[in-house]
Amino acid sequence: MIDPKSAIGRRELIGGGLVAGAALLAWPRQRAEAAVAFEVRRSTGEWKKLLGPQRYAILREAGTERPYSSALNKEHRRGTFTCAGCGLPLFSSATKFESGTGWPSFFQPLGNAVVTHSDRTLGMARTEVLCRRCGGHLGHVFDDGPRPTGLRYCMNGLSLKFRPA
Repeated sequence: MIDPKSAIGRRELIGGGLVAGAALLAWPRQRAEAAVAFEVRRSTGEWKKLLGPQRYAILREAGTERPYSSALNKEHRRGTFTCAGCGLPLFSSATKFESGTGWPSFFQPLGNAVVTHSDRTLGMARTEVLCRRCGGHLGHVFDDGPRPTGLRYCMNGLSLKFRPA
């Protein structure tokens, strides 16, 4: 027979699971270095100095910013979205659309701008999008976007900078 004073109740079990799940989602995951040798390479210290803490967490540790927190969500001028790490042009403003997800979204990158790879962190199967020149984590691509590609490149605003035309 279980002693009721020492047994974990359903509320404690569920509450503990929710706390553990939230901690896992908030924990910045370390990116495994890709087998690709990127053109732009810097030491951890150099990246931290160049990017600052928030951008470093996104671009170099594959973090995710809070939805609806990026000023780039409301950027509607003509121009180019570039990598905040190395300045490589990544997306034309002509491919930006409102996805309702809270992150800047595009249906197509510029030619030879990004690379992708399978991301199975946190028990999900996704496709991670990286800057092809510096390997910076930009976000993920999904197959629920608009025509003509049907893709949604869901990018962290902190991984991008905007250059008006």
